[in-house]
This record gives sequence, C-alpha cells and structure tokens, in this order.
Amino acid sequence: MEDIVKNIETLIEGAVEYGRTAAELAKLKAIDKISDFSASVLSKLFAGAALFFFLLFASLGLAFWLGKILGEIYLGFLAVAAVYGLMALLIHLFLIKWIKTVICNYIIKSALY
Repeated sequence: MEDIVKNIETLIEGAVEYGRTAAELAKLKAIDKISDFSASVLSKLFAGAALFFFLLFASLGLAFWLGKILGEIYLGFLAVAAVYGLMALLIHLFLIKWIKTVICNYIIKSALY
C-alpha cells in the first residue's frame, strides 16, 4: 500500500513539474515570437523611413529641376505632384488587393513561423 502511495505522489510530482515546464516553454516561445516580430517590424520601419527621406529629397530636387526647365518653380512641383497622383490612382485601381494579400501573408507568416 505504501508503494502505491509513493508511486502516486511521484506521478503527481512529475505531472506538476511537467506542467511547470510546459508553461515555461510556452512563455519562452511567445517571447521568441514577439521579439522576432518586433525586430522585423522595427527593421522594416527604419528601412522605410530611410526610403521615405530619400524619395522626399529626390522629389524636391526633381521638382526644383523641372521648375527651372519649365520657367516657374511651382510648375515643377505640380508636375511631380501629378506623377505621384497618377501613381496613387494606378495603385488604387490595380494593385491594392495584391498589396493587401502580401501584407496579410507577411503578418501570418511572422506570427506562425
């Protein structure tokens, strides 16, 4: 009888330890996923900011250059704005679903893998 009680106690202690280990593993996996996703988003954010500033200054330079060619500075800015407006319209009409799909797939892949 005493052996059965010891075996049950050992079994319960093992189950409790397994539960603690499983909870710790789940916590560590969650931390890994969150840190990986955060690092990925932040690195893409920094790269996006660098690209934004590059395009901003390139657009300003192009606008001033076109303005000089066209004779009035504001005409250069209008020309650059027209190009960006046309690009935005084309993206909205033809690429918005594709962009949404790519972003959704990226988020799902980052969360699951």
